[in-house]
Amino acid sequence: MTTIIEEPERTRPPTRVRAAAQSTRRRAGILILLLLLPGLALYALFVIAPLAQATFFSFFNWNGLGDLGDPIGFANYERAWRDPMFHQALTNNVAVIGVSLAVQLPLALGLATLLTGRFRGRGLFRVLFFVPYIMAEVVTGVLWKIILAPEGLVNEVLRSVGLDSLAQPWLGNTTTVMPALLLVVTWKFYGFYTILFLAALQNVPRELVEAARIDGASRWQVFWNVTLPQIGPTVRISVFLAIIGSLQLFDLVWVMTQGGPAGASATMVTYMIRAGIQSYQFGYASAVAVSVALISFVIAILYQRIVLARDNATYEKGA
Repeated sequence: MTTIIEEPERTRPPTRVRAAAQSTRRRAGILILLLLLPGLALYALFVIAPLAQATFFSFFNWNGLGDLGDPIGFANYERAWRDPMFHQALTNNVAVIGVSLAVQLPLALGLATLLTGRFRGRGLFRVLFFVPYIMAEVVTGVLWKIILAPEGLVNEVLRSVGLDSLAQPWLGNTTTVMPALLLVVTWKFYGFYTILFLAALQNVPRELVEAARIDGASRWQVFWNVTLPQIGPTVRISVFLAIIGSLQLFDLVWVMTQGGPAGASATMVTYMIRAGIQSYQFGYASAVAVSVALISFVIAILYQRIVLARDNATYEKGA
């Protein structure tokens, strides 16, 4: 005869306890929603609504005044993607991305590594390196426009050391304008990434570094095999910010060159302003704006799925 052992009543969660737990979760969900509502409302008002409106306008040949007229379908998008000037602007954005990843971020990481050491004046150097980033981009653009002018500081220094042949209008030459802008972009933003890397480096467990040194690892081996993996999430986020920021670059370029000369320094956003809004072609400008948003969105999604997936999984598991 089989004996059925019934689970003691006291081991079963009482109905009242389950109801209380559900009520607590429900209240927590409502609280989270209430806290998110202001941010969601602002996001919908200043991001979703303008993007939806720009998408609607992009299907019309509209000058920004009067009626929209008849829809023209994807003609504005076809015009943008067939325009060599738009291709040049996209190429310039890619060049900014390349310099940001190959020069700006390694420079910031190297400086952050140096600033983690103990030496006199360390705090002053941290402030000095961060100063370019906290300057307004308009101020930075005007400052460097004066420095790189035909009679500016750079040319005066070249002339003073007998290199008159190298003096030139750096921002007025189609060959030199992009290298000059890339220099300014690097100078402007490397301090931001230096601070990010510095914060990450200070959170690397000292015992891991000391254990690696005890095992005979060199400084480079410690950095490559211990430090860099520990700050990996910060590096990946910095790469993401650098890419998206490079695609949206506008202020510095507009103040310094407005995309000239002959479109040699144009970015996608300055192209939108010059080819669209300044010419009262708001439908075409809307198509360019939507194209920039789509490019940024696709890159962000791919980066999130491919590169940041492991970091997100680790965070969710820890939470």
